[in-house]
Amino acid sequence: MTSIVIPAHNEARVIGRLLDSLLADSPEDETDIVVVCNGCTDGTARIAAARGPRVRVVETPVPSKHAALRTGDDHARGFPRLYVDADVVITGADVRALTEPLTDDTSGILATAPERRIPLAACAWPVRAYYRVWQRLPAVREGLFGRGVIAVSKAGQARIAALPPLMADDLAASLAFAPGERLVVRAASVVIQPPRTWGDLIKRRVRAAVSTAQVEQHQGPEQASARTSKADLKDLLRREPRLFAGVVVFVGAAVAARRKARKAIRAQDFGTWLRDESSRQN
Repeated sequence: MTSIVIPAHNEARVIGRLLDSLLADSPEDETDIVVVCNGCTDGTARIAAARGPRVRVVETPVPSKHAALRTGDDHARGFPRLYVDADVVITGADVRALTEPLTDDTSGILATAPERRIPLAACAWPVRAYYRVWQRLPAVREGLFGRGVIAVSKAGQARIAALPPLMADDLAASLAFAPGERLVVRAASVVIQPPRTWGDLIKRRVRAAVSTAQVEQHQGPEQASARTSKADLKDLLRREPRLFAGVVVFVGAAVAARRKARKAIRAQDFGTWLRDESSRQN
């Protein structure tokens, strides 16, 4: 049985759509869904429990995603195992596509993730321009991070469970696997709601800059990184010159975010979570 662990902190507005999508096209005995409500002060637990016995709700007073993931592991029953953010949407069919490579003991694959689908129609034009560039970057295309979903085998789960508490848990998990051990499954997709405003995009990018710095401090400079280089942007413009305006926006967002992130990085503040509420709008 595949276990799905969903950490949720005050996700009453979005948890229902994820659970409905997961339950709609999966047999009753196929998935074991555990929603870990951590530090919730809204109706997240009630909404999740209302989906019936196929969804088990675990509550903890500690508002910590890392603690919620480990609590979910304590209650999950099977492998492969998926860790799914509460604010994304993925289907049962996508879950099956993600777990298939993990059941082949000869493949060497320990972790998988789906393709991203990012609906940009409701976003301000600079946000749309930013994501058109971001989605084309090599590290973004190849890494498992920034997808809101990661699936692991039993051996893969042991590896990420050993990671320390990090803000960028998905980035750390992606970097924990060599390229030959991880796979982006093209047959699976996840819907990720982007920030709708420039201000909310900068919040996300500040969080990303701070959390990337934390990951790099932990792993050392000689290990792989997900940072975008000037060469990446130059290569992108050579292939697609029409993205010039988007690259300008991308660089502007990166500079603004790094400036805002400096104070937190100097203070070693890796606990302040700048949450984007615009992406949780209906």
